[in-house]
Amino acid sequence: MTSPILVSVDDVSKRFVLHKEKSLKERLVNFKASRKHREDFWALRNVSTQIEVGSTVGLVGHNGSGKSTLLKVIGGILQPSTGSVARRGRMAALLELGAGFHQDLTGRENVYLNAAILGLSRADTDRYFDAIVDFSGIESFIDTQVKFYSSGMYVRLAFAVAVHVDPDLLLVDEVLAVGDEPFQRKCMEKISEFQHEGRTIVLVSHSADQVGNLCDRVLVLHGGAVQHDGDPAEGIRILRNGYEEDRLASNLRHGTRREDFPYLIDDVRAAMVEREGRSDLTLTVSVDIRKPVPDWGMGMSIDTPLGTRLYEATTWDTNVVLPNVKGKHVLTMTFPDVRIGTGKYLVNVGLGDKTGRNFDQAPAAVSFDTPTGAVGHGILRLSPTVTVE
Repeated sequence: MTSPILVSVDDVSKRFVLHKEKSLKERLVNFKASRKHREDFWALRNVSTQIEVGSTVGLVGHNGSGKSTLLKVIGGILQPSTGSVARRGRMAALLELGAGFHQDLTGRENVYLNAAILGLSRADTDRYFDAIVDFSGIESFIDTQVKFYSSGMYVRLAFAVAVHVDPDLLLVDEVLAVGDEPFQRKCMEKISEFQHEGRTIVLVSHSADQVGNLCDRVLVLHGGAVQHDGDPAEGIRILRNGYEEDRLASNLRHGTRREDFPYLIDDVRAAMVEREGRSDLTLTVSVDIRKPVPDWGMGMSIDTPLGTRLYEATTWDTNVVLPNVKGKHVLTMTFPDVRIGTGKYLVNVGLGDKTGRNFDQAPAAVSFDTPTGAVGHGILRLSPTVTVE
């Protein structure tokens, strides 16, 4: 049985007009020729998707891919140039820092103002007010004008209001990256509570860990179009491959081709081998040295398919002396008795020097599987014993 649809986005495109004049005076002087100084920019192109009740959807993509524009179109803040959006239920939105706050009003006054904008009556706000202030943790400043608030205090109060207006749909745009660690943890716990209550969340984030932990579905946007709509692990993989393609394209624009790199990653292999009841991981990297430079090294990391970083190391962390003469060389790193949970994992590899320069990178270069049959589930693979007295 499928869940009912809360948001339906049908063939939505959004166009902005970019004016090349730098000032209003230039626009007036060049009024007759203004069309020659305008350029159409399509932030969204033919986007269609449906969001079911109770789902948590992540919108990811490069800067300028259209994530925030799509979120604002879903929220009704921007109207699409073509297409339509149908939405039902009460909505709360955290789209940008301090949106809906008046600088000259106090925190208390802004709580009532923001709650009214989000559809709460004064009586409802009176009932929730103490809980809102307690969640925000800024009791001492609630009667201070918000123009004196720090960015973290802004987000604390805005998030506290948004999650207490009993929304059916919560829209969040990157604001969870602001605030200290205890407050971010409190936000994550509140979102998890929302998920258990069957509420719907649409989240824009650049954090693969955040998307992987929270979302059951991911939309990858590129150039305003949907590149992927579905499994979060596959979406994050596509996003990372896009980052690497952009990096290589940038090198070409600046006259640097991969063939000109002083060090190249020629091949990467990984294997998990069972030996006497333990699992040993072997990583083999073939490196082509073309133009030797001092103090080069290799770094590697292991991620889950959802982007959670489990481990990272470099050859500088060891006492090994790497070869530094032209030609192809094979580097092998062995990790004995790796105790990570059953599943598939990705290995990222990079070459560089101690100054921080990157020579070549291979994100998600290879994957490996860990053995099945372990007791329990999770990132760690343990062998518990149980005794009964």
